[in-house]
Amino acid sequence: MSVTAIAAETRTGRSLVNDTEFETLAAFCADEYGLERCVAERVVDQALALVFVMGTSGDGASMAPSRLIDPGWHTLILHTGWYADWCRRNFGYFLHHQPKSTIRTRGLMADVVGRIRAAGFEVDERLWGTAAECNPPACCGDGDGC
Repeated sequence: MSVTAIAAETRTGRSLVNDTEFETLAAFCADEYGLERCVAERVVDQALALVFVMGTSGDGASMAPSRLIDPGWHTLILHTGWYADWCRRNFGYFLHHQPKSTIRTRGLMADVVGRIRAAGFEVDERLWGTAAECNPPACCGDGDGC
């Protein structure tokens, strides 16, 4: 008898919202921050996963978005009514944004990526600055990286 390992399926940040919400957030992120739409979708996807892990773990104070993911979190927060309701439904409380832009080290980003991955989410390492070939700020996926 052989034992076959079944890989756990990963989920996306996008799966945490409905299609209309995601489209609204991605369009806003693209327009507000001057991102190509395909990049904005990736940014919002990763921001949703990050905020979900922060909120459900209760350990958000030790986590931070990368410079490229931060506009995604701002996009969520700027939709204040929706964001407050989404937080309440998912965590039972409002998760505040407490900027830590001065501590965006590669080590911290690797830790955050590890936590997101451990929670079962797909991670776009190029947006976190943790991919081997990543060379910020070019790792946002311009051109064929979308």
